[in-house]
Amino acid sequence: MQLQSVAVKRATGAYALIDSLKRHGVRHIFGYPGGAILPIYDEIYRAEADGSLQHILVRHEQGAAHAADGYARATGMVGVCFGTSGPGATNLVTGIATAQMDSIPMVVITGQVPRAAIGSDAFQEIDIYGITLPIVKHSYVARDPRDIPRMVAEAFHIASTGRPGPVLIDVPKDVGLEEFDYTPVEPGSVKLAGYRPTVKGNPRQIAQAVELIRQAHRPLLYVGGGAIAASAHAEIQELAEHFHIPVTTTLMGKGAFDENHPLAVGMLGMHGTAYANFAVSECDLLIAVGARFDDRVTGRLDQFASHAKVIHIDIDPAEVGKNRKPDVPIVGDVRQVLIDLLHRIRETGVQTDAHQTLPWRLKIKNWREDYPLQIPHPPDSLSPQEVIVELGRQAPHAYYTTDVGQHQMWAAQFLNTGPRRWISSAGLGTMGYGVPAAMGVKFALPNEDVICVSGDASFQMNLQELATIAQYDVNVKIVVINNGWQGMVRQWQQTFYEERYVASNMEVGMPDLVKLGDAFGIKGMSISHRNELVPAITEMLAHTGPVLLDARVTKDENCYPMVAPGKANAEMLGLPTPQRDLSATPTEISCHSCGTVNPSTYQFCPICGSKL
Repeated sequence: MQLQSVAVKRATGAYALIDSLKRHGVRHIFGYPGGAILPIYDEIYRAEADGSLQHILVRHEQGAAHAADGYARATGMVGVCFGTSGPGATNLVTGIATAQMDSIPMVVITGQVPRAAIGSDAFQEIDIYGITLPIVKHSYVARDPRDIPRMVAEAFHIASTGRPGPVLIDVPKDVGLEEFDYTPVEPGSVKLAGYRPTVKGNPRQIAQAVELIRQAHRPLLYVGGGAIAASAHAEIQELAEHFHIPVTTTLMGKGAFDENHPLAVGMLGMHGTAYANFAVSECDLLIAVGARFDDRVTGRLDQFASHAKVIHIDIDPAEVGKNRKPDVPIVGDVRQVLIDLLHRIRETGVQTDAHQTLPWRLKIKNWREDYPLQIPHPPDSLSPQEVIVELGRQAPHAYYTTDVGQHQMWAAQFLNTGPRRWISSAGLGTMGYGVPAAMGVKFALPNEDVICVSGDASFQMNLQELATIAQYDVNVKIVVINNGWQGMVRQWQQTFYEERYVASNMEVGMPDLVKLGDAFGIKGMSISHRNELVPAITEMLAHTGPVLLDARVTKDENCYPMVAPGKANAEMLGLPTPQRDLSATPTEISCHSCGTVNPSTYQFCPICGSKL
């Protein structure tokens, strides 16, 4: 619907807010009302009546923030959530912090007590502006209704440009009620002094990067969430294919590169693939694209890519050199920098012969053969990995949200996803994220399959949102990997705390999830054996409404590989034993295809690539 940009006489601050949101393309708002924000909700009533806006009533404000977050991750648009003053605002805090840590564009609107009552400890007064200062990109308090149109326009501009993030607007109740001569501020019309994110990379540094790539024999692309935010997947694939560079991604970067591509080596880091962690430990050039050298990725920082020169591309200058000093720092929009880099490559005719990196790629291929991800098949039971693999087989193109814990890492290991189809709390590690995030994705993309992979402990953090799912008949599928534990806590207690299990078992008090689903009017299912798995997933996906599937898996399965705290990435726990004896003195064998003599520790000829 096209809105006319005309002055509106004697509008209220609440009207100005809702009209400004609509002008910025907002069609869905996730929220929960309360006294201080009621003037704004009165305008939502009118907007819903004319069909220009839909408000989704969550059952807890944290659910609103996570739903807006999921909405934003799936679409790249700004997600919007509302909460009232006091506890309504503080209930949003975890969701705001989740978005800030993962650089997700959100605009958060909170109600506030009337201006005259601010600072008096009025009923449900809280300084949400001050509370959230460390966890927002920017924030406002609307003390004059005339400022609201500009604040909304600025908030959307700030949230969605540069390094994305959440922006808060706190609106006192009387500001929402006050009338004024309203003139709209259109999207893209604001200019903020001092806020000019660097988009174009430095040409000299781009030229240096091209030269390092040309010289590298063991290059590795290390791709993070910044590549998703910049929609740079096509450019990353072109760069990888042009120079035959293997690609590893972070948890946030999943889907930025086709995970079924021959050059893909999966996720790296604490629970990354062995071959990705070995690769980053032995590469001679690390090209970091929209990644921040997070501790869960690097392990022991002084041994992370310790043999490599580093190119670091990121839009946030604060991240470049923060944890690892790069040889070539490039500040700029990831996609734009890669476009310029690829243009220079074409312009100068720089090319790497495929054979230059072939030994390196085959070494990684050997690691992949020797240290594959393990899928246990316990007798008379069901492993969590089996459930996730079957999900990926039957729903390869779904949008997946997760909660946090072992199930999240197994899902990251075994689900191959496309851009924006992997939606998970990475930086903050927020339990309770998955279900409301899935709701947000489904409202944004109603024709897409949306599946939440949760754990039994995480699921209980925000299970009240089943009521929201039921009210709006949100067709999401929730698969609970149920082992009766806070699984990752149990694994750490077993591994690092001499099996002293305290406050991590969830079996006592665990609800019957089938009955719980039924209580909310949602189809409930339960499986506990392998022969039930395939038909259950098929039935779940075929059902036209929401489904809650309780997958009762083995209780003591650990998530491997695992890099212990303080250890280097190559020092992983839980690696499978290679079928070949890698410690044996190598003998010489000839390649049947090209005749090259190779050591017997090779499985693939580093010259022609043939199986030895």
